[in-house]
Amino acid sequence: MSIIGFIGTGNMGGALAKAVNFAEKYRILLYDKDSEKSKALADEIGGEAVDMEQVITDSDYIFLGLKPQILPAVAPEIKEIAQKDEKRKVLISMAAGVTLDSLKEYFGEDTPIIRIMPNTPVSIGEGVVQYCVSSEITAEEKGEFTQILGCAGELIEIGENLIDAGCAVAGCGPAFVDIFISALADGGVACGLPRQTALKLAGQTVKGTASFALKSGEHPEKLKDDVCSPGGATIEGVKTLEDNAFRASVINAVSSAYKKTVDLGKH
Repeated sequence: MSIIGFIGTGNMGGALAKAVNFAEKYRILLYDKDSEKSKALADEIGGEAVDMEQVITDSDYIFLGLKPQILPAVAPEIKEIAQKDEKRKVLISMAAGVTLDSLKEYFGEDTPIIRIMPNTPVSIGEGVVQYCVSSEITAEEKGEFTQILGCAGELIEIGENLIDAGCAVAGCGPAFVDIFISALADGGVACGLPRQTALKLAGQTVKGTASFALKSGEHPEKLKDDVCSPGGATIEGVKTLEDNAFRASVINAVSSAYKKTVDLGKH
């Protein structure tokens, strides 16, 4: 049984730890500089809250839940501890914008590294994990990695040159969708619906529409057209969205997030 370690148990690290725990076959070690945070997560999923040295020494696969601006300060300590131990370890980084080449500079040229860009719905098994691997990763390690995150949702291998763009869509996208759900519910409240009813209607509508789009295989524009009767209420609402640059705002939000992701990697 592989031992899975987490260094950093914030929103994303914690979400992935929960996803790994769904498999119920891995020993999970958790470390966070805020020990109360790692202890709380350990209690929730049945993991073990330990110090960073034990995570690095004992684990076969180590998820680095460290923000890109923090990684340079912590990487030397991780590298030093890892080099003391002969056990092979796969490092899995989720630091936005930090390339495989940069990670090798931090941890050593021969270090097997997987770079991932997950999103928060992985914590309920409905997420997306984009990933790319360094040349040091074996086929067996890649297979084990996909098994470890098999309960997280959809795993998509992607060229590293596209992973930052994918992050802007899938990694940042949940926040954009949450804003839309909240706004959709606010509209319902403005029309007289009770708040909880409006939120339930909005949330289920977004969930169902997304599932329908994926399962049908139809282009979203085709599905939109199917709902818009001539002279009807839906097309009137669509016109209002277009008048207020809804589509352009979403495109610009993704573009801005992409540029920021690239910038974070540079610094």
